[in-house]
Amino acid sequence: MDAMGKVNDLLNAESILKWDARTMMPPGGAVTRGKQVSTLAVLARDLLVSDDTRRKLDAAAREMAAKPEDAVEQVMIAQARAAIDYHLAIPASLLQRRTELGSIGQVVWAKARAENDFASFAPILEQTVALNREMAEVIGYSEHPYDALMFRFEPGETVATLKTLFGRLREALLPLVRAIGEKPEPRFDFLRRHYPIDRQHQFALKMAETVGYDLNRGRLDTTVHPFEVSFTRNDVRITTRFNPTYMPASLFGALHEAGHGLYEQGVDDAYTRTPFATDLVGLYAVGGVSFGAHESQSRLWENHVGRARAFWNIHFATAQEFYPEQLGDVTAEEFYRAINRCKPGFIRVEADELTYDFHVMLRTDIEAALIDGSLKVKDLPEAWNAKIKEYLGLDVPNDTLGVLQDVHWSSGQIGTFCNYTIGNVMAGQLFETASRDPVIAEGLSSGNYDPLRAFMVEHVHQHGRRYSRDTLLVKATGRPLDPEPYIAHLTRKYSELYEL
Repeated sequence: MDAMGKVNDLLNAESILKWDARTMMPPGGAVTRGKQVSTLAVLARDLLVSDDTRRKLDAAAREMAAKPEDAVEQVMIAQARAAIDYHLAIPASLLQRRTELGSIGQVVWAKARAENDFASFAPILEQTVALNREMAEVIGYSEHPYDALMFRFEPGETVATLKTLFGRLREALLPLVRAIGEKPEPRFDFLRRHYPIDRQHQFALKMAETVGYDLNRGRLDTTVHPFEVSFTRNDVRITTRFNPTYMPASLFGALHEAGHGLYEQGVDDAYTRTPFATDLVGLYAVGGVSFGAHESQSRLWENHVGRARAFWNIHFATAQEFYPEQLGDVTAEEFYRAINRCKPGFIRVEADELTYDFHVMLRTDIEAALIDGSLKVKDLPEAWNAKIKEYLGLDVPNDTLGVLQDVHWSSGQIGTFCNYTIGNVMAGQLFETASRDPVIAEGLSSGNYDPLRAFMVEHVHQHGRRYSRDTLLVKATGRPLDPEPYIAHLTRKYSELYEL
């Protein structure tokens, strides 16, 4: 599988350029960087689909013919073949245009977001949507063009399956949100005090390390929109963003990305430079089986662990050591209630657990409409604002807090938003199963997160991309994707918090 290793090397080099572009690169480097990233992406694609690679795959298949279909080697060969077929359907010129446009788009978006100027971003977004429509047509689909784009990120999910899932979540969660809206809010003033950015960086890193993020193989940097990126399991980097008057943004941003980082750091070392540590379809150097599976780990460590009462009963004293002036008059219980306050807001990455999925549903519905042509880019702000009003009862004051807030569209990444809710559902399902183990439950109560992390390594992380998402869930929990544990978690937690 040496050819697969070389593909992985090229994608890791591309990831380094992307990491630099989003953390260090001056804006003037955008156009050149776009061409550099595009060159590596096309080289990786060309190597993957080359005659030489296909001949080697054929030889490997003959050599492994006696092994069962679920043997590691057979699965790797099958995944490589499927990826080759996928990419042969996509012209290299289309991949190149999409990659170049994504690198330029991120810089245009960052400026437009800062200046609340959707009009300056709209032209490049129109090109992005058009390229993604082209992608959908050459990939192919049965019912809806958006299904083809989701395949890159969450194989098996369709507009139809999401309609059922989202419908169940809305049915269960909207009454909770509305009931809480009639209750008094917890104390919250102290989270809006001034928190020095250098202290925030140190504290966020401390909490990421507390849950097991390995700093010998990682680092924390600053960016506009937090992300995690890995260059093999031995170099897994995370980012967050800092608001001097809202510390939770950096804290939970770091815990979220640390969850992603734990996944990548936990992939079996034997899978390095193989298809099990590389998304050959999406051409990403990532070990998670799907973006939803990856999000399950970030949401689990951010929310089920990092927002739990037990976590802050143990670690609030550390928070006070970092912020003696800001938290000196605050109790652990007040802090717990404040960080779990249910308050509909405009920003997805700062949304509470209960309203978060409404942000995801909004974006997924809008993306599907953009791709099938029922929504035009010029009408996007109006459609966005209407959905926020419908779901959360809010009037969006400007596009920076609305349609311009996410980085995804600027990079060409259309089809991925559903992964955040899939991740929430998976996290609820995995955490429910893991918590039944008395050793894990005791660890969560005492601040020992090794047992929970070991469960995730055993059942999720180490396998990389070997199993499908639902196969992974069945092996870990006994059933495929099921929203009921997640709904039960939110209902229990917020009913207690607000005495419903």
